[in-house]
Amino acid sequence: MERVDVVVVGGGQAGLATSHELGFAGIDHIVLERGRIGQSWRDRWDSFCLVTPNWGVRLPGGAYDGDDPDGFLPRDEIVTHLERYAQSFDAPVRSGVEVLALERDEGDGFVLRTSEGSLRGRSVVLASGAYQKPHRPAGAEGLSADLMQIDVSDYRNPSELPEGGVLVVGSGQSGCQLAEELHEAGHEVVLSCGRAPWVPRRLADRDIVWWLSETGFLNQGVEALTSPRDRLIANPLATGHGGGHDLHLRTLRAMGVTLVGRFLGADGHRVRFAPDLGESVRWGDERYRELMGRVQRLVTERGLEPLDLPEPEPFDGRAPEALGLDGFGAVVFAGGFRPTYGALVPWSNAVDDLGFPVQRDGASTVVGGLFFVGVHFLRTRKSSILLGVGEDAAIVARSVASRLGAVVAD
Repeated sequence: MERVDVVVVGGGQAGLATSHELGFAGIDHIVLERGRIGQSWRDRWDSFCLVTPNWGVRLPGGAYDGDDPDGFLPRDEIVTHLERYAQSFDAPVRSGVEVLALERDEGDGFVLRTSEGSLRGRSVVLASGAYQKPHRPAGAEGLSADLMQIDVSDYRNPSELPEGGVLVVGSGQSGCQLAEELHEAGHEVVLSCGRAPWVPRRLADRDIVWWLSETGFLNQGVEALTSPRDRLIANPLATGHGGGHDLHLRTLRAMGVTLVGRFLGADGHRVRFAPDLGESVRWGDERYRELMGRVQRLVTERGLEPLDLPEPEPFDGRAPEALGLDGFGAVVFAGGFRPTYGALVPWSNAVDDLGFPVQRDGASTVVGGLFFVGVHFLRTRKSSILLGVGEDAAIVARSVASRLGAVVAD
């Protein structure tokens, strides 16, 4: 059976950043990718683009070097960037190899059962994505089978949907972007909304991501949350389309999208919604005020030009609590994703009740030699994005090197 010091599972930005740092440390390793490099990006819809500006692509040894730092890379250019990044340091990626099971070796390492056979690794780094399983709300199974029903991961473009209206369930970044795109394509769109923070795209000629970074918001760890469950709350609403613009529930309603509350269930073509649209908007407004408070404190501390930050505009929270879907062609579920590390990690206490790994600085506190990179809130809010994953990869690579050194010394 083939043996290697470290096996990295996943060939996206997290796996490649980890490979770069392991290679820099002279550590023998391979990267196993179920598809091709950047497969999770390849699987996004056709018009997908980054929500963070291009200058936020800060992979170790692979920062964005193009001529549009304030733009937003489209899907195919993200993939191209990752491919060039892997080539730049000859990353030992094995494409088309799916890891099926992870087991403890007789010694101090692991056996990985893959689609191409088994191999042994002294340490394993799981970098298989922040969220892997699309989430559908309870009651979705009551929808009529004659309606097209897809998850956001299966959506490609408006032309692939049947004629008629579209119900989008979920108002995070993806749900709002799809609602905008489908409306612009001529579909009647109803958006079932939950809680999500929102922000302006730009403040004082600086992108909001600059402000979120400089205020320390993106450096917050899970301890800053009211509850660990808040890791499942959507990221602040914005879009990079058209050079970037504001996109949230007020802008969608203004363009003609029908907003309703949380999806409660369905009986055939009849769908029920909670009477909580106004409450969800108020919750988002409170998060806006908190974030703008951080911005104002930064302005004061650094002596920057004062900002005029307006209060959220009044919002009428009245919305239908039931809807007939006659004349609708599709339902798109965009209610977020859930981590599925437990499907691969056989030690039940190695993941928590939400499916997140039990770890500290990327190292499992339950299984020695098991590491994680690219997990949402692994260390901070930016742990799973191109802006922050490199920092975590460097920390994990040092931990792996330390462990392997200790093993060799023994």
